[in-house]
Amino acid sequence: MIRTRPSYRDISLYAPPVVPCRVDLSDNTNLFGMPPAAERALRDAATSTVTRYPISYAPDLKQALSAYTGFEPSWLTTGCGSDDLIDCALRAFLEPGERIAVPDPSFSMMGYFAKVNGLHFTPVPLRPDFDIDVDAMLATGSRLLYVCSPNNPTSTVASRAALERLVDAAPGIVLVDEAYVEFASSSNVDLVRSRPNVLVTRTLSKAFGLAGMRVGYAIGRPELVAEVEKARGPYKHSGIAERMAIAALTEDVAWMKARAEEAKANRQRMAEALKAQGLEPMPSEANFLFVPLPDAPRIASRMRELDVNVRAFQGLTGVGDALRIGCGPWPMMEAALQALREARR
Repeated sequence: MIRTRPSYRDISLYAPPVVPCRVDLSDNTNLFGMPPAAERALRDAATSTVTRYPISYAPDLKQALSAYTGFEPSWLTTGCGSDDLIDCALRAFLEPGERIAVPDPSFSMMGYFAKVNGLHFTPVPLRPDFDIDVDAMLATGSRLLYVCSPNNPTSTVASRAALERLVDAAPGIVLVDEAYVEFASSSNVDLVRSRPNVLVTRTLSKAFGLAGMRVGYAIGRPELVAEVEKARGPYKHSGIAERMAIAALTEDVAWMKARAEEAKANRQRMAEALKAQGLEPMPSEANFLFVPLPDAPRIASRMRELDVNVRAFQGLTGVGDALRIGCGPWPMMEAALQALREARR
């Protein structure tokens, strides 16, 4: 008889509903297409890019990320999406049986990562203003504190004052997830230089339009990054994914910024249109809007029947039911508004 880990028995796979729809606003990815330079890199890739292993630990990609972020390559590591780096960080800095504290609600994969790494997952409700509750997070005694800012799914940000207080009083690592930073008004990545216990994760899945290529990165002091790389393994990207990411970072940052600005403009326009329907979307600094709405799962199901897919949440702490609506080209947003209007009738 095969013996499995008892702690795995109640773990379910991450499985959001996959329903083909003409308009899919459910996963917060770039709906404007891929960077043109990345598309060229894909089309022009040499056979050896597929038949040979890439160079261990992605030094060329680190160089491109260094130019983009302003951090030396020794302060950077990469992974198969930023969620991979979060998983690696948990293995690097926590022993099985230790505790991780995460704001609630936040990135849904955190509970999963905690379980598969044998950790005690401690959700800490956000404050009524949706800032992080610093005292409550510190009271957990966790040696790794996770903060997603802008936060998924609420689209809100942690205040600078709260984050600094958390970092300065934390007994261990503070992991700041900035997956949506290109859509925000500011970043907290400078804390990496001024504090020794901060690790920032980011991704090319959102603003850069490379979600299918699975490229993320982390920024931290070299001694922190070195520990994460021990858990990472040498080959986390395909050679094609690396080439596409390097092309986007070196040739198409302006393209990315223009698409991000369009997403932000449509985010504001969509928020006003939702308010005109009598709804109250949360203030957003991400590429999506979070809309508290009773009976959200039923409404999302009805919207899918109308060929529009959005993400529904049920019974979230401090919120209740809500919809998360990604922001893309305006015709897609118009379709979502029409479907939502019909679904609520």
